Amino acid sequence: MANNAPPKRQDTRKFFENLSGDGKSIAVLTSGGDAQGMNAAVRAAVRMGLYVGAKVYFIHEGGTVIGSARCKEFRTHEGRLRAALNLVQREITNICVIGGDGSLTGANLFREEWSGLLQELKQQGTIDDEAVRNNSILHIVGMVGSIDNDFCGTDMTIGTDSALHRIIEVVDAIMTTAQSHQRTFVLEVMGRHCGYLALVSALACGADWVFIPEMPPEDGWEDSMCQKLSENRADKKRLNIMIVAEGAIDRHNKAITADNIKELVVSRLGFDTRVTILGHVQRGGTPSAFDRILASRMGVEAVLALLEASADTPACVVSLVGNQAVRLPLMECVQMTQEVQKAMDEKKFEEAVRLRGRSFENNLVTYRLLSSRKADSELPTSNFNVAVLNVGAPAGMNAAGHRMFAVSDGFEGLYKGKIKEITWGDVGGWTGQGGSLLGTKRTLPGKHLDKIAEQMKLHKINALMVIGGFEAYMGLLELAKARDAHEALCVPMIMVPATVSNNIPGSDLSIGSDTALNAITHTCDRIKQSASGTKRRVFIIETMGGYCGYLATVGGLAAGADSVYIYEEPFDIRDLQANVEHLTEKMKTSIQRGIVLRNENCNENFSTDFMYQLYSEEGRGVFDCRKNILGHMQQGGAPSPFDRNFSTKIAAKAMQWITRSLKESFKGGRVFANSEDTACLLGMRRRALVFQPVSHLQEETDFVHRIPKEQWWLKLRPLMKILAKYKTSYDVSDSGQLEHVSRVRPKESHTSAAI
Repeated sequence: MANNAPPKRQDTRKFFENLSGDGKSIAVLTSGGDAQGMNAAVRAAVRMGLYVGAKVYFIHEGGTVIGSARCKEFRTHEGRLRAALNLVQREITNICVIGGDGSLTGANLFREEWSGLLQELKQQGTIDDEAVRNNSILHIVGMVGSIDNDFCGTDMTIGTDSALHRIIEVVDAIMTTAQSHQRTFVLEVMGRHCGYLALVSALACGADWVFIPEMPPEDGWEDSMCQKLSENRADKKRLNIMIVAEGAIDRHNKAITADNIKELVVSRLGFDTRVTILGHVQRGGTPSAFDRILASRMGVEAVLALLEASADTPACVVSLVGNQAVRLPLMECVQMTQEVQKAMDEKKFEEAVRLRGRSFENNLVTYRLLSSRKADSELPTSNFNVAVLNVGAPAGMNAAGHRMFAVSDGFEGLYKGKIKEITWGDVGGWTGQGGSLLGTKRTLPGKHLDKIAEQMKLHKINALMVIGGFEAYMGLLELAKARDAHEALCVPMIMVPATVSNNIPGSDLSIGSDTALNAITHTCDRIKQSASGTKRRVFIIETMGGYCGYLATVGGLAAGADSVYIYEEPFDIRDLQANVEHLTEKMKTSIQRGIVLRNENCNENFSTDFMYQLYSEEGRGVFDCRKNILGHMQQGGAPSPFDRNFSTKIAAKAMQWITRSLKESFKGGRVFANSEDTACLLGMRRRALVFQPVSHLQEETDFVHRIPKEQWWLKLRPLMKILAKYKTSYDVSDSGQLEHVSRVRPKESHTSAAI
């Protein structure tokens, strides 16, 4: 089999080779509270700075490896004057600050005072005219490290995802004790001014109630909450969970504490109630895969921003919007963050939620939608039947299947009539379960279209929601093409991508891939730890993914791999030899271990065994080798917080699309939908969730290798190589554009929606 990548388009990209750091000095500091992932950001900024030829300095105490502190002296004019002298003496005019809004605001004030501070130092005689001239402009780029996710302008701050991992680990542990005890748990999580951690963890675990500062409960909440808990207990629910942010308040600005809630539940309902205050556990532990990748991308982007900065460039902060790194003026973000607090102080809570940004707002909307528990008799009556089925392998998909009719065993179950009506309570607790509780099969519908149409007619199925991977995508294509022959298939159909391989055209991310990345990263961490007492060892690790190199590449970036082999980037024996030589040189440094990742189908002839034997032979006398095939452990385990949250939100959006499509296609007393835009895939593209007709995605698909022809994450490969100290080209076509914080968002169209 030829190992050819898709043909390349004419190359019009812009590379950073002209962005030289020669003669420039960059200082990196972490300030304020620590957050998991800060070290990855420091590593990326330092290595990128060195790569472009700049001098890089640490500013210590500035829990990171370089120390993080809140500096009282820097708040004084004298402290900032001394700091300016320290920088001028080393000719540092570029600072990369990793911290929260307080740290970034302080850095911006320092920048605004810079010229005045230089003049003051000159008048004191501590620096001369030449020093003033050579250091006249101070450039500052910020990265937000905060577990609270309380900074406006970015969907996620460094450390937030890892904090969610700690919270969800505790919730999952609590849920297992509920199997033997009927208990009510009140969890207090961090968030003095921002309820993001509380809100997302409530969404991720299906909490009964959540208290956040941005949206206090309506007066009389005590009665409503106790009634809901009582109804849930009457429905045989053995566990009640309430999550409260440490800054939660009521409508009269009075604090709502975990102990308040416990006393209320005990006195009103008599339930056995326990309080768990997570505290600094949320700051601890190793960073998640998401945080490592986010921090690495941000660190590299921050250095590029410093290199491209001119005298007129304002201090900026590197942010994440959707799946894109963007640069925003620092003070615009700070001002909006301050406006949130002002809105809360003035009891303009809807405004506070809107200012938090679309990610926060959509989490709140989705939580309300899914937690407004009603008896099945109270739910809105509908003449429409919606069927939900999973296709393919398990991928932490249960947060997505949440109403009406369940089809067991995918398309096979559909043609065999394994269709069962489900109620609201039937899917309780599914969010945290790994795999697929509906069951999955890889069978495609093509050979059974007659029987599928017959079952759809028999059960009066008016809409279909398919959750799955490449088979689900191909199956939906087959169903859509068969509409002319089978009227029963003329119903709205939508697919939600769920596969660890992340190989679905039309979506940058699939449900399950984040969980798999965490499994890979965790395993690589343990493998590296096993080598800590053994010098000069290289590990060859095989990952899943079919022909898609996403897991290998992004897992390699998160784990700090030395090289990653994938199908999309062809390689030959000379590349393997160069990688061995690179590792040989590395063994002469203080880091005497190596990690090499190999996607399972990267090359037909260069198998994992072949690579292991090659590296063993070529490294003889310098390093020894071990190999690990990770296999199906990448599909196992409880879904990550990101996957639980993403799947819940994307499934809710899909169900809203179905509802809208049913109304639009209901004519003459029946549903009839056969246009291209009524068989859609809902995928994340750059900054938004987009509804795309599956027929339009065929041109973007390499059906032979079951991958999209173009994949966004390939842009991360040079970044991974740079951080592993390889010389390479880095595409900066998407970088360099300073944007502005948007206060008024455009209304969502039928084809796209905010994430």
